[in-house]
Amino acid sequence: MAGEHFDQGLLEGRLKLKQLRLLIAVAEEGSIQRAARKLNITQPAATKSIRDLERDLGVPLFERTARGATATVYGNALIAHARLILAEVRHAGEELSALSDGSSGHVAIGAALAATPTLLPRSLALVKRQRPGLSVTVIESTNEKLVPALVAGELDLVVGRLPEAHESDGLTREVLFNEPVRVVARAGHPLAGARRLGLKQLADQPWILPLPGTSLRQQIDSAFLTARLPLPGDAVESVSIMTNLALLASSDMVAVMPRQVASAYADGQTLVCLPVSLDWDLGPVGLLTRRDWRLPPAARVLAETVRQVAVDLGLATNRRRRRTSQVAAGVGGL
Repeated sequence: MAGEHFDQGLLEGRLKLKQLRLLIAVAEEGSIQRAARKLNITQPAATKSIRDLERDLGVPLFERTARGATATVYGNALIAHARLILAEVRHAGEELSALSDGSSGHVAIGAALAATPTLLPRSLALVKRQRPGLSVTVIESTNEKLVPALVAGELDLVVGRLPEAHESDGLTREVLFNEPVRVVARAGHPLAGARRLGLKQLADQPWILPLPGTSLRQQIDSAFLTARLPLPGDAVESVSIMTNLALLASSDMVAVMPRQVASAYADGQTLVCLPVSLDWDLGPVGLLTRRDWRLPPAARVLAETVRQVAVDLGLATNRRRRRTSQVAAGVGGL
C-alpha cells in the first residue's frame, strides 16, 4: 500500500475535520477503542473511518497490534498537520467571536520559569480585569517541552527565557529584557549581615545549583574556575522553586535565583539577597511565537499586556519601552 502513487487531490477532497480529531485521539490514547470512547463514537465506526482514509490515501496511518495502535511515519506526519489545522479552525472561531464583542476567545500560553514569578501573573490579572470573558490556559514547563508544543499548535505563545535561535525552527523571538540573578539565603544566614561578599566566601557554603548543562550552571562553574576556586562540593542540584525555597528556609544553603523570584521572596524576614556583585544572568526573556503565523485576537491582547507589564515593572529596556508605547498606541482597539 505504501508504494502506491499518492494522490494529493484525495487528501484535499476527502479529508474531514472529524477524521483529523479521530487521528489525534488514536495517537494520544494508543488505541482505537479508547479513542472512540473519548469521541463518543462506536469502535466499528472509528475503525471504518481510519481504514477508509488509509485506502483513499494509499498509505498505512497506524500499525495495529494486540496492545493497541501506533502511528506510522505517514500517520505522524498527517497528525502533526492535523493539530495545526484544528488549532487554526479553533482560532478562526475565536476570531469571529472576538470581532463581535472584542472580549472573548481562548489563549494557551506556555510559561517558562523566568516568566512565572511576577511578569506573567501580573499580566494575567490585568488582562482578566480588562477582559473577563477571555479564557486562558497556562502550561508551566521547560523550553524543551514548551517549544515542541508551540510548533505543534498546542500553544499560542510562550513567555519566558528565550531558547537559542535556529533558522530552521520556524519561531520568532521577541526580547523584552535580560534577567539577572541574585544570590539568596535565609534571613538568619551567617553571611546575611556582611557588607560585601566575593566568590571566596561563597565557595565554602552549601549550595543549591542549577542543573548541569544549563547556561547559568556553566556561568557559575566558569566563574569559580576563573577565580581558581574549587567548585561547590556540598551541593544539591534543583530547579524546583518550591523545593529550593524550603531548602533555603531550613538550612544555611545559598542559591542563585532570577531577580524576579528573589524580589518576590527576599523580604528580609524569610530570604535575603547576599551582597555579591556578579554578572551572571539567565539570558533574554521574552515572547516566543510561530513565524509566519498571525496570532488570534485573544493571544494578541495577552502578548501586548505582557509587553506593557514588562515596562511597568521596570524590566524592559529603554528601547523596549519606546517600542511598547508605539505598539500600544497602534493597537488600542484590541
